Order: sequence, then C-alpha cells, then structure tokens
Amino acid sequence: MIDLRQLIALRAVQREGSVTRAGRALGWSQPTVDYHLRNLERLIGSPVLERSTRGSTPTPVGVLVLDRGEEILTLSDRALRDARDLAQMGRARLRFGTFPTAAAKLLPSIVSQVSDLGIEIDAVLEEVGPLIAHVNDRTLDAALLYSVPGYEVPLRPDIATTEVLRDPLLLALPEDHPLADRASIDRAALLTLHGERWLLGTSRHDPMDSVLVDAFAEAGRELEVAIRTDDFQVMLGMIAAGMVIGLVAKLAAGPTHPGVVLRPIDDPAFARSVLLAAPTEGGGEGPSTAARQLAAAIRNAVARSEHPAAG
Repeated sequence: MIDLRQLIALRAVQREGSVTRAGRALGWSQPTVDYHLRNLERLIGSPVLERSTRGSTPTPVGVLVLDRGEEILTLSDRALRDARDLAQMGRARLRFGTFPTAAAKLLPSIVSQVSDLGIEIDAVLEEVGPLIAHVNDRTLDAALLYSVPGYEVPLRPDIATTEVLRDPLLLALPEDHPLADRASIDRAALLTLHGERWLLGTSRHDPMDSVLVDAFAEAGRELEVAIRTDDFQVMLGMIAAGMVIGLVAKLAAGPTHPGVVLRPIDDPAFARSVLLAAPTEGGGEGPSTAARQLAAAIRNAVARSEHPAAG
C-alpha cells in the first residue's frame, strides 16, 4: 500500500526539481526523502524519477503517480481538516433556506442526519428568488436552489455551489388528454400544445417556467398562461379537472395523482439542477465543514426518497 509520505516526497521533488531541495522544503533530510522514493519505486516496480547531476524529474510512471496522488493528498488533507473542524464545532447552528417542494420531500431526513453530526438547522422556506438574495447577502449560511440549462443563478463570486440532484421536469396532463397514452413527450409533441391553457408558477422569472416559455418562443409560439400558483395540490386538482396542463419536477411528484398523468420530456433542457449554495470561507477555500456535511446529507436524503426501502 502506498504511504502518503511517498506521495509527499515525489510531489516535493517535482516542485523543487531535486531531492536535496525537496528535503529542505519539507524539513526532511535528503536520506529520508530518498528512503520514501526508493520504497515507492520498489512498490511500483519501476523508477518514478529521472535523476541527473542537474536535478530530478518524474518519469512517465512518476507523472501518472503524481496525477493520482494529488487527488489522494487533497482528500487526505480535506479529511483531516474536516475532522478537526467538526471536533471543534461542538453543536453548530446553520441557517438553511430551501424551496418548499424540496423541504416537503427531503427536510426531515436532512435534519435527522446533520443532527447526529452536531449541526442544528434553522430552516427558512422561500421561493428561489428570495433564497438567492439571502445567500448572497449572507443572511443564510446555505440555500437549496435550482436552475435549468442556459439559465445561470445570479450568485456572488464568493458563493460556491454543489449540485446535489439532477431533477427531470415532467409534463402533467389530465388522464384523458390525447398525449396521455404516450410513454414520453418529445420536443415536437410538446410544441403542439401551444393552444392549451397552461399553469405556471407565481414568479415570472422561475427557471422552470422560463425554459418552457422560451422553447415555445423559439418556435414562434406563445403560451396561454391561464393561472399562476405555487400550490402543488391546487395545480394537481386543476389538471385533473382538465382545466390546465403544466410542468412538475420529479422531486415534487409522488407515486400517483388521481386524474393526472406525468410524462417525461425527451429534451435535456427540461431538467433542473438542484444546487446547494453556500458562502466560501476565508481565502476562497470552499464552503464550511458544516455546509459540506449538509450537502452530503441532502444527497443521502435524495437517495432515500428515490429508494425508500434502502433508507
């Protein structure tokens, strides 16, 4: 098994250009650096350095080891730093904003997981627009947002994002609709629905609605927006009654909705990227340990919601 000190020695030689200078940079003796490099070469069965009177450079094998080794060393440093941070945190309090459909599906599992790590959640439920504003002005420690391809989230440069879910958008139709018997809806079929009455969200800048409106606009067509609401149950009731059609994110959809069928759309533009946004720490090193633990908890919550028996 590779010893981390072997990778550290090889990286230092690559940076410094010689074993002697690598020893000085590391605060090790030259024989110590040589010892770890020779052990690495024995382990691999091939030289990792080209040595000459002018210095030392990695061989092709050494370059490969360094390429993989950088990832190992970075993860090792991160693991040590996270463990130290978590040990010093005690019980941390995290102001966490999320949009309502994610809260309904994921929040109980998220809170349970991070509580075991000593993190208490103060949850704020808002639509995406206000959440972006709050995380930008740092009144939130982290926020769960979403966007779609081609629509950038207007976050400050010191806000880092991590994708926690790629969430398909589904076409919601009354069960007696002419397209309801299709297994999926392609873009051409979707564009035939320009004469339908549509239900969209209350925000006129919601990325989910924008991708739909823009798809029709590109085809020279305009949607008839019959009603706007963010109430999921109201939306389902109106669709079941044959009054409107609309888009539903898979995360929000349950297994059955009487009177409503949900069909996938065969177009990669119709999927939202669910992102955890959090301010970076000093020096731009990335989000806090608590925020990274939160991201892991969200991914676990998503997996449990998709496979309940495994949770």
